[in-house]
Amino acid sequence: MVRRPSSRARAAQWVLLLAVVAAAWYLVSNAGANLAARNMGIGFGFLGDTANFDIPFKLIAWDDSDTYARALLVCLLNTLLVSAMGIVAATLLGLVVGIMRLSANWLVRNIALTFIELIRNTPQLVQIIFWYVAVLQTLPPPRQSIVLPGGLLLNIRGLYLPSFHDTPNAGWLAAMAVLLLAATPLVWRLERRGRRIGAWALVLPILALGAFSAGIESVEFPAMHGFNLTGGIQIPPELVALWAGLSIYGAAFIAEIVRASIQSVPHGQREAALSLGLRPRAVLAKVVLPQALRVMVPPLTSQYLNIIKGSSLGAAVAYPELFQIFAGTVLNQSGREIETIVILMGIFLAISLLTSAFMNWYNRHVALVSR
Repeated sequence: MVRRPSSRARAAQWVLLLAVVAAAWYLVSNAGANLAARNMGIGFGFLGDTANFDIPFKLIAWDDSDTYARALLVCLLNTLLVSAMGIVAATLLGLVVGIMRLSANWLVRNIALTFIELIRNTPQLVQIIFWYVAVLQTLPPPRQSIVLPGGLLLNIRGLYLPSFHDTPNAGWLAAMAVLLLAATPLVWRLERRGRRIGAWALVLPILALGAFSAGIESVEFPAMHGFNLTGGIQIPPELVALWAGLSIYGAAFIAEIVRASIQSVPHGQREAALSLGLRPRAVLAKVVLPQALRVMVPPLTSQYLNIIKGSSLGAAVAYPELFQIFAGTVLNQSGREIETIVILMGIFLAISLLTSAFMNWYNRHVALVSR
């Protein structure tokens, strides 16, 4: 039976709501009065002003004559890029370390434990600066670049990847590849439910790979010409340092989530699977992990949000993300302190709410339905 709040509780809620509204009104009016005393006002028209500064790393075209709004889009994409990379890498690394924590091998188990305790008990900012100063800044100059498999080059300027030149129909082919990849999990699900899909479960990924490859006209590898490297795509050391710091720090917490989730699965499930003749790896992959996933999704959401918000630490290594560009350069040039901070808070709030909404949807999708 659901208890309804008493009249006293309702009155207390209204009083609290009025107090919050009054406090917000006081802060807004006080800020407006102080700005009016300085012949200033609150507005977002400054977003149309010319930026007159360069952004060293960008995913889309950028020029000094572009506006602050364009700069906001550029640094937003940079933030989303490092956040997505960090979430993927932290999840994979955390899964591996979490499974290592439960290993029967003493050395493997304690290596994972040492990693978790070391990373979790040192500041994240210190780790980011460590990767940038103590690791990436000690790499050789471009002429002595470290050659990695696949034509990759690593030096003090960053990591150089091969670049792809598209064909005129690359856009349509890429869209087709994305649709085919999106349809692949649906086909696999139908296959599991006993519906005869046949070879389509394997054909769709192959067709997607073929469509993507058909949109590539040529591949250009980075090479040394004169005193500089030409060709390829440069990933700056700032991005690598921030990515490493976010991924490793987040992986240490995700590993404990994975360990606790696996241990929450009843031991009888493992015994039943072993009695059927399954090997320990098959038991972990087909019996334990699918059940543990239902437990680990909610705490994973919090870690993903921490990684997204932690991307603002890129300002310490001059990575051009939201905080470094918009709350730094744009704020100093425009003098719009309140507006820039409000925009940043709104963007991070929107990203966090969208991430939480997606994870909550996925959690409801994989959760056990009680009868």
